[in-house]
Amino acid sequence: MSIKVKICGVRTPAIVDIAAEAGADYVGLVFFSKSPRNVSLAEAALITRAAAGRIATVAVLVDPDDDLIKDVMAIAGPDLLQLHGRESPERMAAIKGRFGVPLIKAIEVASAEDLAVADRYWDVADIMLFDAKPDPAALLPGGNGLPFDWRVLAGLEQHRPFALSGGLTPENVGEAIRLTGAVMVDVSSGVERRVGEKDLGRVQSFIRAAKAAKPQAQARAS
Repeated sequence: MSIKVKICGVRTPAIVDIAAEAGADYVGLVFFSKSPRNVSLAEAALITRAAAGRIATVAVLVDPDDDLIKDVMAIAGPDLLQLHGRESPERMAAIKGRFGVPLIKAIEVASAEDLAVADRYWDVADIMLFDAKPDPAALLPGGNGLPFDWRVLAGLEQHRPFALSGGLTPENVGEAIRLTGAVMVDVSSGVERRVGEKDLGRVQSFIRAAKAAKPQAQARAS
């Protein structure tokens, strides 16, 4: 089974072209004003237009109200929403019921104890994403380039497929997949030349490395 890859924090159609041609499965558009990767609705519309029919688009939102979601869906028309805030399972169910769009839920992880939070979300999230828990003083809930101890996720894939983010780079993504059994990886800062600016070569290298990787279970079976 090929690993799914999401390139997040995309701000230009050029990155969409590179990601799609290299075999990525998703591009993520950040709608969070504090982020250096934030895009306007008009910018997002250009990106999703470039992606149409080639690669799925994900709108990344932090505790959005219905008005913001309505605007994002109407103007940008993403294929999925990624919720990266403190949204409750009930709030997620309400979003899915009103807007009829698949949901990714980000769960912040620093230790094995944090995995218990995910138990509340498995039934409502279409994709569960485990990301590094940011420093309490951090301005951003994600995209901080921080890894966590991936070994806390080992064996989880035997029960539920999940996605992994946090500190991933072209150099370590293969090992992260091998250790965790993640079926999808999500990268932002790890493929940038400077904050908010993607490096085309690193985007391509990351996708190649992820697609070539095998979780431990697959490696043993092959």
